[in-house]
Amino acid sequence: MIKCVILDDELLAISYLKLLCEQIENVEVVKAFNDPKVFLNEIDSIDCNLCILDIEMPGMTGLQVAEIISGSKKIILTAYKEYAAEAFDLNVVDYVRKPIKKERLIQAFEKAKELVEESPKKAFIEWNTNIGKTVIFTEQISYIKTSEIDSRDKDIILSDGTTIVLKNLNFKNLLEMLPSKDFAQVNKKEIIALSSIKVFSTNEIITTIPSEDHTFLKLQIGDAYKNSLMERFGK
Repeated sequence: MIKCVILDDELLAISYLKLLCEQIENVEVVKAFNDPKVFLNEIDSIDCNLCILDIEMPGMTGLQVAEIISGSKKIILTAYKEYAAEAFDLNVVDYVRKPIKKERLIQAFEKAKELVEESPKKAFIEWNTNIGKTVIFTEQISYIKTSEIDSRDKDIILSDGTTIVLKNLNFKNLLEMLPSKDFAQVNKKEIIALSSIKVFSTNEIITTIPSEDHTFLKLQIGDAYKNSLMERFGK
């Protein structure tokens, strides 16, 4: 699935591009912006794997925006004039001339799909936390739970017992950021690293994580998650 964000200073151009995207299979427009500064402020917190950027915008061009985000997002650039050389200097997925035609956009998405599928999961996640924007290496994560203080936040327990609070992040988006082979959701409020599981049954997981009563943390398996967990362990 291609999850894309659109940036174009022209509202009509955004509407037209969204309409085209809706006609293409396995493409979802997550959000659209007409202001580059607002786009840059929010893009790190949006679950997407592709950005479609208009080059010709007042104040800040799409090329300038692409330079900033090219390390973390795949990019398609659009413009009326010829910018192909500049576009490929930035190693973008594709450059599509306006007015955009559906067939040409499909070609661009096909290129993006190949690159997105080839991209390995990062060995770390990067998010706003209680100690600021933080890089957390996934191999250090033992357990994740919904915060008791604010359900929009998630508490990450590291292997050394340190707790870090991820701000305003739901489990769906968090799981997409984590290597799926290493983590599993146990119930509506908890995710466990498979390396932290000591014993499991159809109803309960006993972890290697020490608890306050000097035993080990136990997790109740939610009914909606039993089948997928059993499949993970070949049961």
